Amino acid sequence: MRQSTRTLKLVLVGLSMLAAVATASADALNIDPAHTNVGFTVRHFFSKVPGRFTDFAGTVQFDPKNIATSSVDVTIQATSVNTANERRDNHLRSADFFEVEKFPTLAFKSSKVTADAGKTALTAGDKFKIAGDLTIKGITKPVTLDATYLGGGSLGIGGNSMGMVAGFEATTTVNRKDFNILWNRTLDQGGTMLGDDVTINIAVEAKTPPPPKPADSKPAEAKPATPDKK
Repeated sequence: MRQSTRTLKLVLVGLSMLAAVATASADALNIDPAHTNVGFTVRHFFSKVPGRFTDFAGTVQFDPKNIATSSVDVTIQATSVNTANERRDNHLRSADFFEVEKFPTLAFKSSKVTADAGKTALTAGDKFKIAGDLTIKGITKPVTLDATYLGGGSLGIGGNSMGMVAGFEATTTVNRKDFNILWNRTLDQGGTMLGDDVTINIAVEAKTPPPPKPADSKPAEAKPATPDKK
């Protein structure tokens, strides 16, 4: 019995070490806001109106050889909502929708990343799923994003390394009522002005953080004292 217990402990320790090594192999990437789009569409009458958020930050832990070790963590500034219509954007920031003064941020944090078709590794063009928690107006709900790995690798231009760069696309649909976004108008002919389903479309470019700038080795030169004028 003691031998079995000892063997079990050794197995558990070994699995823990393997998990730590696998996690350590994932690249830490920053989402590049200049080359990333966080967008959405919602039905308005018969058409669909697009919008996006312009202020966000996040990190991606990514290992295409072992996708299960990957993760995503993103925070979005609610006040940055932009539908190319100032009046509408101000309404979206109000208590009828995002109530940005009380709830200044939206957030998504993944809980599980899995490749489609039972794969453990990804190559460019492969599909995968990102399960996690989406928080809007202080309400957190589980969602799953259908994602595509567009490709990645260590890049350089003109002999200067750019580090690791990776691209992704992801989409999901949520019901805005689940997040207490309820405003609508009933039409005389029946039905409503706005749809309840909101489609979220994300295009991400992520890259390794830039190396820290070297500290200035030269001490700052002291400025000569200016004599007091009397």
